[in-house]
This record gives sequence, C-alpha cells and structure tokens, in this order.
Amino acid sequence: MPAKASPPEPSIEEALERIESLVRDMEEGRLPLEEIINRFEEGAALVKSCQQKLAQAEERIKIILKNSEGPQGLADFDAPEE
Repeated sequence: MPAKASPPEPSIEEALERIESLVRDMEEGRLPLEEIINRFEEGAALVKSCQQKLAQAEERIKIILKNSEGPQGLADFDAPEE
C-alpha cells in the first residue's frame, strides 16, 4: 500500500492564523492538559515552518539585491538628491 502523502505546508499567512487560533483556544483555559500540549506542539511546528520560510525569503531578497547592484541597480536607488 502506498504511503500517504503529507498535506502541503500552509502559507505563512495561514500558519499565523492557525497559531493565533491555537493561542486563543489555550488561553480560554477550558482544554484538558493533553489537548493543550498537542496544540502547543502544533504551534511550535508552525512557528518553525514560518521561521524557515522567512529565512528562505531573506536569502532570495539578498540574491535579488546582489544581482541588481550596479550603475542602474537598487544600490543607487537611495542616493540623496542634489
């Protein structure tokens, strides 16, 4: 039997919405301890995923900026006007 494909990772926006939902649920204080631990674990995994995506985005931006440097590149964009 083939292995189940894991669901696609949520976008950063979706992950943040889910994290906010998890926090609200835990703050209400109506969940049993085991459920709180499960939600905390899910939230921690979502935070890690967001951190990885943000690091990848930062690297892409660095590459874009590096490739755009030059006489007409973004490096000169902020030069003061005279």
